Amino acid sequence: MPNYQGVWSLSTQYQNASGWPLPPSIALFGTGRTATESFSTVIEQVNMATVGNAVDFGDLTQGRLVGAALGSATRGVFGGGIADLSAGDGNNESDVMDYVTIATSGNATDFGNLTQKRQDFGGLSNSTRGVFCGGYSGSKFNIMDYITIGSTGNATDFGDLINARLQVGTCASTTRGLIGGGDAVSRTDEIDYITISSTGNGTDFGNLSATVEGPAGLSSSVRGIFGGGGGSGDTNVIDFVTIASTGNASDFGDLTVARDRHAAASNSVRGIFAGGHSEIVNIIDSIIIATQGNASDFGDLLAPKRYSAGCSGSHGGIG
Repeated sequence: MPNYQGVWSLSTQYQNASGWPLPPSIALFGTGRTATESFSTVIEQVNMATVGNAVDFGDLTQGRLVGAALGSATRGVFGGGIADLSAGDGNNESDVMDYVTIATSGNATDFGNLTQKRQDFGGLSNSTRGVFCGGYSGSKFNIMDYITIGSTGNATDFGDLINARLQVGTCASTTRGLIGGGDAVSRTDEIDYITISSTGNGTDFGNLSATVEGPAGLSSSVRGIFGGGGGSGDTNVIDFVTIASTGNASDFGDLTVARDRHAAASNSVRGIFAGGHSEIVNIIDSIIIATQGNASDFGDLLAPKRYSAGCSGSHGGIG
C-alpha cells in the first residue's frame, strides 16, 4: 500500500482497511454557474473531516460550467465543460483539463486536452488513473478517455459506454468505476462498470431505483452512492450499491433538498453533495457512507451554484 506519510502531514482520523492514513479530507468544487457569474473560474474548498462552509481555493485557467472532475491523493483535475467564449475557445464546448495540488490552495495549471470537446459528462478515478465518461457536443457521446493523474498530457481513448449519454453520475473503488443514470435516448436508470486499470467498454452493472439525469456520485472503497437528479421533477432520493458486486441499487435515504446538476465528493467515511439546481442552492449535505439514512446539513458554498464538479484526494478510489 502507498505510504502517504512520506508525502503528507496528516491526522490518522481516516484510514483505509490496511491502516494506512489517508490524505487530508479536502473536497474541491470547481466550474459552475452562480446567480452573478455565467462561467465560473472559482474553485471552492471544504474540509470533510469537520462540518462548515466552503472557502476559496483558487481559480481555474478558464471559466466554464457542466464539466467533470476527478482526483488522486495529490491532485485534482477539472476537465471540459461549456467555456466562456471570451476566454478564447473556438466554440461553446471545451477540451481543456486543469489540475491543482489538493494540499495547497492556489490557481490551476494546464494539464492537457480531452480527446473530444464536450460538456455534461462524468469523471472517476483511482490513485493513479482518471477516466472521463460520456458527454455532449451536438450529439450524445459514449466515449471514455483516460489520463495518468500524476503526469500531464492529453487524454487517451479508454473505450465506450454501453449507450451514449450525458449528465451521468460517477464513482469508484480502487479497481472499478461506476457510471450511473443520465440522458441516453431519454432519462435512464442504467449503471455501467469498468475496470479502471485496464481499457475497454462498459459492462452492465444493474439499475438505479429510478430513471434520472444529472445525479451526483460518490463512494467509499466499498459502497457507491448516487444522489438526486432530474426526472419528471428534481428528486431527493439517494441510492447505494456495493461496488465489487453487480445488481440494482437500494434506497439509502434522502437529500435535504431535491435537486439535480449538483456536485459530490467523499472521503472514506463521509460523502457530501454541494449546490445544484433547485432554484439554485448553496446547500452542502452530508451522509455517512457506511450507514443508511437521510442527509444532514454540512454547511454552505460561497454562493448558490449549479453545474459544478467535485473531487477529493481521499475518496473510494484511493483505498
